[in-house]
Amino acid sequence: MPVPRLLPIAAALAAALALPAHSQSLVELYESARSYDATYQGARAQYEASVARAAQAKAGILPSVAASASATRTDLDIDVIAGAPRSSGPRDYSTQTVGINASQPLYRPANWATYEQGKRQAVIAEAVLATADQDLIVRVSQAYFDVLGSQDSLGLVRAQKTAVAEQLASAKRNFEVGTSTVTDSREAQARYDLVIAQEIAAENELQVRKLALDQLVGRTGSTPLPLATPVTLPAPDPAGMNAWVLQAESVHPAIRQALLGVDVAGLEVKKAEAGHKPTIDATLGYSVTRSPEGTNLTTIGTRVNGAQVGVTLTVPLFAGFATENRIRETLALEDQSRSTLEATRRNVTQATRTAYLGLISGAGQVKALEAAEASSQSALDANRLGYQVGVRINIDVLNSQSQLYQTKRDLALARYNVLLGNLKLRQANGTLTASDLAPINATLK
Repeated sequence: MPVPRLLPIAAALAAALALPAHSQSLVELYESARSYDATYQGARAQYEASVARAAQAKAGILPSVAASASATRTDLDIDVIAGAPRSSGPRDYSTQTVGINASQPLYRPANWATYEQGKRQAVIAEAVLATADQDLIVRVSQAYFDVLGSQDSLGLVRAQKTAVAEQLASAKRNFEVGTSTVTDSREAQARYDLVIAQEIAAENELQVRKLALDQLVGRTGSTPLPLATPVTLPAPDPAGMNAWVLQAESVHPAIRQALLGVDVAGLEVKKAEAGHKPTIDATLGYSVTRSPEGTNLTTIGTRVNGAQVGVTLTVPLFAGFATENRIRETLALEDQSRSTLEATRRNVTQATRTAYLGLISGAGQVKALEAAEASSQSALDANRLGYQVGVRINIDVLNSQSQLYQTKRDLALARYNVLLGNLKLRQANGTLTASDLAPINATLK
């Protein structure tokens, strides 16, 4: 006897994946994460601290000014030598002094090297923040597509459960009328129980993925928009792998950071060499000293106004070989920074090539899985028809169902991996920005 026709897969998926009224796009959730994520906020705070620390280096080439004030009280007991014109006795008086002093470095090579280091360290801080921003984009996108993938898996498992349940009911009816064996019913029951277990696991995975996304973006009940149909995946632009590698050489934050690290190390050598060089400072001061009750030499009140202008020359002669050893140390550290730069370039090149090949491979897998989906659907239809006319058994239909739904799950995940792969390729070559989310966002409903 004919078996009941299976529910259309599209209808089952639509019921399983019904969306709430307020779903969020990838760009919307990224903006939420940017203002909430603790890791990114910490990176921004570190950037601001690094910029402020770098600005401190400018103080070494600017004038310094200080004001001072003092008040003292002196109590003396004077014993005059015999024959002196002044008699013995106590002598008490007070003194007040106010002054201002300024100093301007005229020639300090170490201070100028420190100032140049500060400017480069501010640019390094920008590169570090750019890296943190790229990492946030990828983390949000990964969590976003993880939720979509889990939703698809759960919807497909539920659709498969419906199809297996109908196949189980059909097998039981056929057994009751004597057109099939009990084996068909038991095989269908075993497959149904397996799908129930898969549904439980899929529900748990979806809840875990949603919690992870909520924690990242700082909101509860985050609901990502699914892919629009028909699915159109963006192609890598530029298309050639070498173009991506060349682009990375000039713009990757890690390479820029390493290049600036070489400059900073070179300036550190100059600071060490400055230990052998003289320094010249200009000084300027003005002070007022009042003694209204006189001093220990006179009882007449005095006021002294004084101005000083000068130039100070300091010539280092010997520092216990500290300067020589410091120079050797900085030269070795400069070599180390060059090695770090070369290693960074190699790592970026390797990561870019790997990401590009992964993206191309993923796009090929999507095409292959789309063909496999059509073939699996045809195989399922053929097995269902064969089961109806008695040339196929129930397990053939169940296996065809499993293959079709597994192919659909693999295809959905492959599409998400391609979308994420576009972002990871740009992260690998250092060009990823928030604007790169727009083409990905355009693929959503």
